[in-house]
Amino acid sequence: MAGLKFQFDGAQLAAQFQGLQGRHPGLWPLLPRMALLSSIFVVVLGITYVVFWQAQLEVLDAGALRESQLKDKFVEKLKQARNLETLRKQKEQVSVYVNQLEKQLPSRAEMSALLSEINQAGVARGLEFELFKPGQVVVREFYAELPISIRLVGGYHELGAFASDISNLARIVTLNNINLQSGDKAPRLTLEAVAKTFRYLDKDEVEQNRRESAKTKPGAKPAGAGGEVGKK
Repeated sequence: MAGLKFQFDGAQLAAQFQGLQGRHPGLWPLLPRMALLSSIFVVVLGITYVVFWQAQLEVLDAGALRESQLKDKFVEKLKQARNLETLRKQKEQVSVYVNQLEKQLPSRAEMSALLSEINQAGVARGLEFELFKPGQVVVREFYAELPISIRLVGGYHELGAFASDISNLARIVTLNNINLQSGDKAPRLTLEAVAKTFRYLDKDEVEQNRRESAKTKPGAKPAGAGGEVGKK
């Protein structure tokens, strides 16, 4: 059987694309018509992708991302459900700890007595107060902070004992921004510091603070505790 022989004739193919101008596409040779149909198909496909498929693919990708997030959330919730009893016990322990801390915070009515205790702690050590000035109250979310600028003069050991007495008060008091300088008469020293004491807010103050926070939404963070001496 004689085999079929196929021979590529580039000149003959190129001749099919000549003389097409002004002729109806239906009268074109086979190869140009196929090339035209292929071009139209590619253009239509591109327009369809841009107009319809691209938006659908974006929705599909967003759905896939949402599915992944929901799966992660489900796994996390499942872990919490398995450890529910442990989490409840931890919550109870935290509540007890918070209640203990709240007991160390005086109420608004007890602030005057606490200020008197701070003053008496210095007098009992034989220190001389040159300055004892309460500052502006800073209201936080659940508590209020009262800074007190103090300046005391006395011996080194007496000043150290005063700082120890402050840390042992029943209420929370911290010493911040401590500056110790030698006095005119040795061995007397001058101690400058800011004593900070705290009190818890009553229910009315908490509700008012929440309403104000909802309106303003301040981004201020609680002040740091660097350089503090005392109970925390």
